[in-house]
Parts: sequence; structure tokens; C-alpha cells
Amino acid sequence: MDYKAEYRRWLEEFRDDPETVQELLSLEGNEKEIEDRFYTELEFGTAGMRGVLGAGLNRMNQYNVRRATLGLARYIAEDPERQARGVVIAYDSRRKSDEFARQAALVLCAAGIPAYLFESLRPVPVLSFSVRALHAVAGIVITASHNPPQYNGYKVYWEDGGQMPPERASEVLRHIRAVDFSEARPMDEGEAKAKGLLRIIGAEVDDRYIQMVKGLSIDPELIKEMGGQLKIVYTPLHGSGNIPVRRVLREAGFSQVSVVKEQEKPDPNFSTVKVPNPEDPAAFTLALKLQEELNADVVFGTDPDCDRVGIAVKDKAGQAHILTGNQIGCLLLHYILTARKKRGTLPPNAAAVKSIVSTEMAQAIADDFGVRMFNVLTGFKYIAEKIQEFEESGEYQFVFGFEESYGYLSGTAVRDKDGVNACLLIAETAAYYKKQGMTLYDALESLFERYGYTGEKVTSFALTGKDGLAKMKGLMNSLRQNPPQEFAGKKVLAVRDYLKSERVCGSETQPLTLPKSDVLYYELQDKAWICVRPSGTEPKVKLYVNGVTASRADTQALLEDMSRAAVELLESKI
Repeated sequence: MDYKAEYRRWLEEFRDDPETVQELLSLEGNEKEIEDRFYTELEFGTAGMRGVLGAGLNRMNQYNVRRATLGLARYIAEDPERQARGVVIAYDSRRKSDEFARQAALVLCAAGIPAYLFESLRPVPVLSFSVRALHAVAGIVITASHNPPQYNGYKVYWEDGGQMPPERASEVLRHIRAVDFSEARPMDEGEAKAKGLLRIIGAEVDDRYIQMVKGLSIDPELIKEMGGQLKIVYTPLHGSGNIPVRRVLREAGFSQVSVVKEQEKPDPNFSTVKVPNPEDPAAFTLALKLQEELNADVVFGTDPDCDRVGIAVKDKAGQAHILTGNQIGCLLLHYILTARKKRGTLPPNAAAVKSIVSTEMAQAIADDFGVRMFNVLTGFKYIAEKIQEFEESGEYQFVFGFEESYGYLSGTAVRDKDGVNACLLIAETAAYYKKQGMTLYDALESLFERYGYTGEKVTSFALTGKDGLAKMKGLMNSLRQNPPQEFAGKKVLAVRDYLKSERVCGSETQPLTLPKSDVLYYELQDKAWICVRPSGTEPKVKLYVNGVTASRADTQALLEDMSRAAVELLESKI
């Protein structure tokens, strides 16, 4: 693509948009920036689009939003029955999120497709729930999840409430590429409302969602007994979780919930944090301060679109600890299985689902309870697909799913990770242990003592710019052509190559049944493993290192050694 020609074309095509023209003219003389904005189109995949805000082909702006929406509309319109069902649209607190959401709605209306637009910001799980509850054919969320404030994104959901699967995303992309920017025009808002195409939704959907989440409580009597004693600090990190999380906790019976005031209100600049990511310990600085002041039992933090949750808990000495996504997932899984078994509500065909890069401690917990654990590729859409598969076959009943990246789900009315559901479940789990005189940290220690001290370390390699994709492909090709034999003295016992759909163990090759994906997974001695995969949402390669020993110190030392060896290997190939 001739980036200079594209730059000039934008100046001409959008000459009636002074804001865009002024921004583009300010780039004159900055060849590197012009090239980055115009050397390629903003990628559209199973996670939709995500990018830095600004004018240009490779940026998030109203024109890319309109074009993507018209492509989606044309795909939907291939089936008139689908077209009549409409599309639900939600957005979070990011810059231009409300504007992009309205533009998407009005482009759909212009294409003759009803748009259900939320009156104000809503979490991702509410959107997922609403697609199913309103029998819509699709959903759109304007969000960049936990990325820095200069980013925004556009996520597409299908009628099952899950993110669009690869084959549908490819079809939508084919339609998007056939759309010229000049074709993607929004309908006048007044006209859209008069024709009944633009429908503003709000409280009636919220009420149904909150009732559903409250129904996922396993032991309401426990909450009735302990809900007034458990002290919770909550931070929405300036995002969309503030109202639904606090409401569901209050209505369920948790009365001692304190919010971090500095982070309570929506703020597109996320001014109190470097990044609004509950995976980042720094995001909990203000919450930990409030926890100390109130002597609270647990801290919750949700990201801007409220699909991820991180927590901090105290040990018996009063020291706060920020837990990993794997640790939270194992605590929740163990509580769900324990409580449901005790109450006689654990189905004989119960099944749990986790991603292949999530801890194997979850497998050990499931085995302990006779529950089938399924492993899927990274991306909650694959967990959603398993739920759908269980419902259609009747062979299994879903009880819990999670990813190590702080995403959890215990119901089936939502088909994506649900931060509101997770906050209620974490609170109930904390109440269960508090009744026994234990903190969640104590509970985690008891799991370690039973199943071994499992730990993980995740490292990311950013590969941005025009050459980033080529570098990622080169790295993965190099690993396939020259496979490592060991990491820090741990011999590689088997290699799973999900792109080739094969597991190689010595001279034996076995087929893998998961969808093809550019992922390499190394099974090492002593139940350790390492996984390398390009991110599906960001220009980076992620390295996962996992190990288990008989002590916390030994596991930490093992992780450091393996991580160092793996990082050195990858850096030598980039």
C-alpha cells in the first residue's frame, strides 16, 4: 500500500471535516508517523478492531467505525430474518466511545437494521446478556478493554452472545474491504427514531441482568449470615463497572462495600493510573490504601469494560497480597465445586473450561471432584463455544470457566468473561472462608498445600510498527525450524504445535483437536510448561512460564530460571 498516496487521499476525501484535515496536516514532515497511520488498514479479526485514536487507515476513528459497521450490516443483510432482529450496541468510558457507538447505530439504521443503543456506558457482560435477552443477531461494544487511554476499539458479538468466531469474522472482513468510506453514511438520528430503527435501551435490560447475576449465588443463606461482616473495597478504575457491581453486591446482601472515590467516576484519561488494568499491581495503589484504612478483607478492581477482575487480600499478619488470575480462578473453582457438592447441586456431568495457558492446578481441582475439565485456545469466545456445545448435546453441564488473564464466568446467560458475576462470586467465596476464620490468602495456601505450589510468569514482547507482524511470524517460524530441547535444565518432553494441529513426543506424533492457532506449547519435566503465542488483540508476543514444586520459594526460583532462559531464546530470534 502506498502510504503517501493514502495520506493525500484522506486529505481530499475528508476535506469537509476540519478536525480530521487539521490533524493530518499537522503530520507533514513526519514521515514515520504518516507511514504508521497509512501503511495498512486497522486489522479486523475475532476481537474486532483495536488501535490508537486518530486520523488514518491504521487508527481508531469515526470513519473506520462507520466502514466496519456497514461491512457488518451487509453481512447481516444476507439473511432478511437476521436483519430484522437488530444489533445491540454498548460502550465504555473511553475517549469517543459514546460518539463511535452512536455512529455505528446510525449506520446500521441507514442499512435498514434496527439498532438497540444503550442510553449510557455499560459493561461488556451486559452487552453479551442483552444480545441473547433481546434475541438480537449481533452486538457491538466500543471499548479497548484495559489498554492505555490513547486506545479505543470495536468488538463484535454474534447471536449466541459470544465474540464472533473466526469464520464469521472473516466473512465480515470480506464485506468491510468492499466498502468505500463514502458509502458508510449514518442516518439522521431523528429520522432513525421516527422510523423505529434506533431504539434507546436502559433500565429494563439492566434489571433483568442484575436478577440473573444474583441468581448465580450458590449459598444465599451464607451471604445473609456473613454479608454484613465482610468488608469490601471496590474500584471500577474509572470504568463501566461502578453501578452494576455495587448494585449486585448490595442487593445480594453485602452491605460493607466502600468505593475508591478517586476512581469512582468515568474518566477517559484514567488519570489516577498508568493503565486501567487489574493485572497491573500499580492500579491497586489507591485501593490498597483504603483497604488499610478500613481494615477491609478484600479489594476488587475491574477494568474499564468490566469483564476482568483483579483482587487483593490480606494474610493473617495483615499484609496485602495481589493475587494472579490463575490463583483467583482456582479459588473460585474450588469454592463452586465444594459448595455445590455440599448442597447437592453439583451435576453428575459437571464440566469446567479453561484456556490452555491457564494453570494446571485447575485440572487437579477438577479431578478431585470428578469434574471434567476442558482446555480451549486463548480467547473467551472458545469457552462460549464450549457452553453452546454442552447445551446442544446435553452431555455436560457448565459450572465454571476462566482464563489466566483475569476473566471468569459461572453462568450461561452471558457468553464472555463477566466482571459483575465474578465480583459477586469472589465476595461469596471470601464470606465462606471468613466464616471459618480464614482469609482468601489462607484458602489459597491450603490449595497450594494440597496440590503443590503452582506459579506462573508472563512476559510480553512488543513488536509494533510496519515490521512488527513480520518479526512475529519470523520468531514463530524460527522456533518451529529449530525447536528448543530444554529450558534452564528442564528437558522438553513434548511440543504441541497448534498451527500444525500436532503434538510431537519423541518419535510419536499425535493429532490436536483444537482449532488451528499460531501457538507453541512445550511440556517440560516435573509438570512444568512454557507457551509462546502472538497476542490476538495487540502487536506483541506473549510468553507463559508455569511450574510447580513443594514450596513457594522453590517455585519462584524455578520460574525465574525458566523465564530467563526462555526470554534469552526469544530475544535471540527477534
